Amino acid sequence: MGFTIGGIREMRSGARRRGRVAEGTAVAEYTGLWGWAVTPGARASDGACSCGDSVCAAPGAHPLDFAQEVPAGATFTTAANAWAEVPGASMLLPVGRSFDVLDVAEAAGRRALVRMERMGLPLGPVTVTPTGRTQFFVAPGAATGLPGLLYRMGWDDADLDLRALGPGSYITAPPSDLGGLGPVRWLRPPQPDTAVAPPQARLLLGTLAYICHRW
Repeated sequence: MGFTIGGIREMRSGARRRGRVAEGTAVAEYTGLWGWAVTPGARASDGACSCGDSVCAAPGAHPLDFAQEVPAGATFTTAANAWAEVPGASMLLPVGRSFDVLDVAEAAGRRALVRMERMGLPLGPVTVTPTGRTQFFVAPGAATGLPGLLYRMGWDDADLDLRALGPGSYITAPPSDLGGLGPVRWLRPPQPDTAVAPPQARLLLGTLAYICHRW
């Protein structure tokens, strides 16, 4: 059985429509269910950013200048309609409002997550990126307080592959593509009890620092 060129185009068009519907649904979940704002972002293909800047510093990983943010609390209809205005945009979450992020290497993050779950520590959402990073959602203020926390825990002099992201930063939200390298995925999806109120960074930092130091 053969396929016509027109049939292939129709299949691809249908796949794009399904993709846009899925993205609109995800945006509505983030805004309405978890209380996160979502910012339309650029995409990248073969190293080129959709923003059109040939020397873009963050291909496929920055907000679109012309697109409006979908605010936290937006209803399903409002969010879906707003996203329909920016077809092909990636979903970015602004950091520093509802949450900050502790960012570590993927291998260390996976190992730390298993240890934290066994210890019964409170955990918020956790993502893994195609660039090999894990991102732990924690309460706002972590980026500002990180140096002091590391000092009090005795990790300030250690060479740790650990950083905190705060106000002014954005992370790519699942299932959007990051810089043309592949989708961001959930290691620990949002849950009702911690998505809105993620844990304080100090509760996770000791385990993360220890694993990062040993890794």
